[in-house]
Amino acid sequence: MSQATAIIDSKDLTKRYGNFTAVDKLTLTIREGEIFGLLGPNGAGKTTTILMLLGLTEPTSGILKVCGYDPLREAIKVKRTVGYLPERVGFYEDLTAKQNLDYTAALNGLNYAEAEKKIDEVLETVGLKPKADQLLSQFSLGMKQRLGIADVMIKNPKVAIFDEPTSGIDPEGVEQILSIILGMAKRKMSVILSSHQLHHVQRVCSRVGIMAKGHLVAEDSIENLGKATLGEGKFRIEVQTSPITEKVIQAIKHIKGVASVEAIDNILKISSESDVRNQIARAIIDNDSLATGMKIEEYNLEKIYLKYVKEQ
Repeated sequence: MSQATAIIDSKDLTKRYGNFTAVDKLTLTIREGEIFGLLGPNGAGKTTTILMLLGLTEPTSGILKVCGYDPLREAIKVKRTVGYLPERVGFYEDLTAKQNLDYTAALNGLNYAEAEKKIDEVLETVGLKPKADQLLSQFSLGMKQRLGIADVMIKNPKVAIFDEPTSGIDPEGVEQILSIILGMAKRKMSVILSSHQLHHVQRVCSRVGIMAKGHLVAEDSIENLGKATLGEGKFRIEVQTSPITEKVIQAIKHIKGVASVEAIDNILKISSESDVRNQIARAIIDNDSLATGMKIEEYNLEKIYLKYVKEQ
């Protein structure tokens, strides 16, 4: 990872409720412009972690800095630099999109001229400028989520925290929201995405952290976690072939992108950086053997997630 500015930095961050430890010694760094996926089953400690980042609950012990500030002792400074979109967006249904954003702008101390300019800008960014004067009661769930992102962007936060932003939204709406999130990162905004929609997380996050029972059990790029899950390579290909000869094995090993080849009975287990099934089939035929079956497994975030969560 590049040595960009650390926006969130925690060391041994712990939160206990009586005898129950919700978050246990969380050490984590999130950098400027990074989209970080915060994952875990219900009760894993994600929500408690977010509440500590926002300064809404006090850590029992440990160190936490958000944009260089202590969320508990410098709560106002943190609130000015962090935007939060909860799973259930709360807007005034009897007001228009623009009127709802006017209210947020006023809460953040923007004067009229600043507010008008900023509201136009964020509505344009989330694709809702033509709907600025439409009542929220007429908005779809996806439109409300996009307005929620606009609401977060009003104050130009350095960090945006999104809780299930794509839940229950149609595919077109999902595409729009993921595109907006990617655009936020390009503007050097750090995004924390907490979601159970793992395929959406995989598309936009540069790194993920997986929590289970209050512990951060895995944290890295999806690529590195995938390699740790499946072994060498991004793909695992199994070929049933006969006969398996040293010539066949060596031919497959010399295919570009192949990381390893293992022969077990009449099965070849191949790890590779790309989908090389066509090259494998050709190598088998050219070396006087026959492939009678072939299947491929690509690492994905769901497999990674299940591996780490089930181990706890």
